[in-house]
Amino acid sequence: MGIPAGAGRLLGSGRTADVYALGDRDGHDGLGDGSGGEWVLRRYRDGYGDAPAEAAVMEYVRGHGYPVPRVRAAEARPRTDLVMERLYGPTVVEALVAGQLTAGEAGLALARLLRDLHAIPARRSTDPAVRVLHLDLHPENVLLTPAGPMVIDWANTDEGPPGHDWSMSAVIVAQVAVDDDPRAPLAEEMLSALLADCPDPALLTGPDGGLGWATGQRAANPTMSRHEVELLGEAGELIRRLLD
Repeated sequence: MGIPAGAGRLLGSGRTADVYALGDRDGHDGLGDGSGGEWVLRRYRDGYGDAPAEAAVMEYVRGHGYPVPRVRAAEARPRTDLVMERLYGPTVVEALVAGQLTAGEAGLALARLLRDLHAIPARRSTDPAVRVLHLDLHPENVLLTPAGPMVIDWANTDEGPPGHDWSMSAVIVAQVAVDDDPRAPLAEEMLSALLADCPDPALLTGPDGGLGWATGQRAANPTMSRHEVELLGEAGELIRRLLD
């Protein structure tokens, strides 16, 4: 599958996708639709992802005022290709390392983004307890742009109970906090702030809480290394301890 006309350099690669520049700062995007502006192409690898479904959710939450990049209609493209607005600014992790915000501030920012997302009604379900979920909302998926925080990477989005989202974010951060990683103390401080701002600990550890679900999902994730999976038990224990 070739890169579309006008595609520029590779901007970055993640576990499942590559991101390429499209066009330039003068608004020449090389896509021929006359809309101008700066855009990037996110191309999933190995059959991963569903760009049209991801784009639909992003446009839905953006219509409710949630901070996500604009997206181009994805229906006419391969299901692996998502064209979206190019954003400028550090990730929360980069800003934390650079001393631009504290770990506590980072945790509160994640909590606020989860709260705001779960205030939006579900797009498909009529169950009032069901909400749009990101399911991968962690510090590397939040960019601090001049317009404020923006949430990216909606590949795992679904609808369900908010506890699944809170638990998934907590587990991802906790895996770093319990690892032999120089960032571990910062991650634990961030996790503590995130959990302190959770509206109800039962969302994670109650009878219907999402912590067990989230650890199970992470364990089954094929992009997880064996070492990362081995950290899940200790990560769950840390979360429970901080919520006590």
